[in-house]
Amino acid sequence: MANVENTPGKPASGLVQKGIKEAIFAAVISFGMFVLYVGLGTQQNISNELVVVQRWGMLAIFVAIAAVGRFAIVVFLRPHLDARKLAKARSGELDISAGKGFFHAHFLKIALLALLLYPIVIVALVGAQGSLKWVDNFGIQILIYVMLAWGLNIVVGLAGLLDLGYVAFYAVGAYSYALLSSYFGLSFWVLLPLSGILAGLWGIILGFPVLRLRGDYLAIVTLAFGEIIRLVLINWTDLTRGTFGISSIPKATLFGIPFDASANGFAKTFGLPMSAAYYKIFLFYLILALCLLTAYVTIRLRRMPIGRAWEALREDEIACRSLGINTVTTKLTAFATGAMFGGFAGSFFAARQGFVSPESFVFLESAVILAIVVLGGMGSLTGIAIAAIVMIGGTEALREMEFLKLIFGPDFTPELYRMLLFGLAMVIVMLIKPRGFVGSREPTAFLKERKAVSGSFTKEGHG
Repeated sequence: MANVENTPGKPASGLVQKGIKEAIFAAVISFGMFVLYVGLGTQQNISNELVVVQRWGMLAIFVAIAAVGRFAIVVFLRPHLDARKLAKARSGELDISAGKGFFHAHFLKIALLALLLYPIVIVALVGAQGSLKWVDNFGIQILIYVMLAWGLNIVVGLAGLLDLGYVAFYAVGAYSYALLSSYFGLSFWVLLPLSGILAGLWGIILGFPVLRLRGDYLAIVTLAFGEIIRLVLINWTDLTRGTFGISSIPKATLFGIPFDASANGFAKTFGLPMSAAYYKIFLFYLILALCLLTAYVTIRLRRMPIGRAWEALREDEIACRSLGINTVTTKLTAFATGAMFGGFAGSFFAARQGFVSPESFVFLESAVILAIVVLGGMGSLTGIAIAAIVMIGGTEALREMEFLKLIFGPDFTPELYRMLLFGLAMVIVMLIKPRGFVGSREPTAFLKERKAVSGSFTKEGHG
């Protein structure tokens, strides 16, 4: 009997029993979590009264998925991963690969080429008007979050300062562009750097009160800072118009050529048919250039003494002080640099939307950006970009999944459950890859040969 249980590919009976117990436990937990959100719903009847609608079939599907998934993880997935780690440990192999394949070695070049060709391919496939959704929602939207996450990565991933109010700098950049362009008529190309500078100044203002704080206390103060900015935007109605927001914000131009139907507009100038796709494609390449600028500056700063000071501060602040590093200027430069890129993204957001309001800069935005940084692997630009594509692109893709109504019923609205699925995805990723999508990193300082450091040898969460 023992030989049968130890046969490769067949789980032991004790493991199956454990899997059944955990599957039942997961089913009970998921039932308690989803019974009020999925199993029961409210609708208005003809008399305009709220009535409770029972959706037990949909609830049963959620519970079954949780139970079967937990059983598969305990019985099949976890033993396979443990056996693989044990085999690697016995052979002396690290968690990282010594050699790089063609795709791995040229991944960045391939990704950049794909991004440059993305709008062209989309227009060729679905036409100019059909490309609006794909270029905007699945292109510009994702790249905005990539830029925001790369900016926050300087504060959290490199300097190790937990910032829960990063959306405040995003709001400063957006409102700086909206107010200065509406009241003073300044152009986008003047306000883009100016918005970044103003956001960087607010980063320094935030940095001074938190110089002596770390960990949870720093997180609480930055969270309060983000809420203060949002409440100021709501209540300063004479300037910001409060919850009504600022509309009719001037759009960005291409060297002074506007994207409108005027005689000197982009389409008339180049003899093209009128279409809103030209402006979206222009914005796509503009935010792509801003993302590349963010990545370039981050990589260059990381190799400079200030970047190494950030990493020293992240690893151990006391040791950093004992080495003679000025932690005051180190923290302030981290806050200011990260805030500056948040301001750039905010001004671009205002030009893209043509409308800004405090509802666009709630705490949830900061949480999503921080989640992207953590899931991608703090300090890893590639991992953060992949996390942004998976998380933001995945939630946007839910809007297109009409086939889910065949499974959950005609009343099922996929986009209403995107934050629920977003949270479940984060839990699953952190269980499987606790150090993020990219579990290894290369140090900026090395002797003779650059070597990647396995996630097994790095502090939890910093891999």
